[in-house]
Amino acid sequence: MKLVHKDIEKDNAGQVTLIPDEAEDMWHTYNLLQVGDSLRASTIRKVQTESSTGSVGSSRVRTTLTLCVETIDFDSQACQLRVKGTNIQENQYVKMGAYHTIELELNRKFTLAKKVWDSVVLDRIEQACDPAQKADVAAVVMQEGLANLVLVTPAMTLLRAKVEVTIPRKRKGSCAQHDKALDRFYEAVMQGILRHFNFDVVKCILVASPGFVKDQFISYLFKEAVRQDCKILLENRSKFMVVHSSSGHKYSLKEVLCDPAVTARLSDTKAAGEVKALEDFYKMLQQEPDRAFYGLAHVERASEALAIDVLMISDKLFRHQDIATRGRYVRLVDSVKENGGTVRIFSSLHVSGEQLNQLSGVAAILRFPIADVSEAEEDSSSDED
Repeated sequence: MKLVHKDIEKDNAGQVTLIPDEAEDMWHTYNLLQVGDSLRASTIRKVQTESSTGSVGSSRVRTTLTLCVETIDFDSQACQLRVKGTNIQENQYVKMGAYHTIELELNRKFTLAKKVWDSVVLDRIEQACDPAQKADVAAVVMQEGLANLVLVTPAMTLLRAKVEVTIPRKRKGSCAQHDKALDRFYEAVMQGILRHFNFDVVKCILVASPGFVKDQFISYLFKEAVRQDCKILLENRSKFMVVHSSSGHKYSLKEVLCDPAVTARLSDTKAAGEVKALEDFYKMLQQEPDRAFYGLAHVERASEALAIDVLMISDKLFRHQDIATRGRYVRLVDSVKENGGTVRIFSSLHVSGEQLNQLSGVAAILRFPIADVSEAEEDSSSDED
């Protein structure tokens, strides 16, 4: 999804213009739309024309309409979204107040206006539009005086920053100028890493260069991190991986990602966080079963009690054909986030995701113990007797 324009006032009213890129974006849009919103998009309308002789003909014309949304229909199997409503803006083909149904199309922009944009809806737009949310891997491809800071998403490679510093050559008997410039260059790269890489999302940072530049940079980076007491770098030290590349230009990233050691590390990192969370869940299930819940009903009950610390949910559940059921999972995720819990969405293509699917696809580690739901139900039924 691409965000073309965003105009939201202080009272939270306003509009956004978006372009859906892929079928999944239609699902995001379906969750953004509500009855009473105003939707402006390009559509096709059948128009009847009458000639001077009185003969009536009809033709299909492409026009842009603004509708007040009344009905939203999402076809989950075809990922198609149809919105029905009344025309609220003057148009040469459609009268004011006339009904029309717009079918939103991929790669065609639409403008959505709301009286109130709440935080949940704005978060959804941010997730759908921000490729950094999906970027598991970051890379710093460098050589002396040049560094490219790159995010690698499942679909593309994004250049977030380019650092260029002129480094003078070493002179006979004096290396001071060279060393000062090198330190200035390393400092600029370090600031770029802190500014452009989100350590909560990025699971591995590749540092690649020809020669010993990468090793010198890594030793500088952590020496400075200790000196400046930069906790974020020190806590994420294990995420940095040093690799060889033929140059500091962006195209060298291809050879870096083909390195067998890197591919093994990346396949691990993608699932590493998930595997650890699932391991913690199984340990909790053995040691304190009242703090480890699985199954939608049990987990929802724990969420109502504000007890969830870590929610694990399989991405398979979000591909559910029934919209009401899928909406239930979305509400559960939103509720846990609102109450300060951590949400981990597992990939069903990983071993950890397959294991979670065997546990109904949804599980949670709780902050405090809760009596089992079935036990609570038995207690209440015995009280009634």
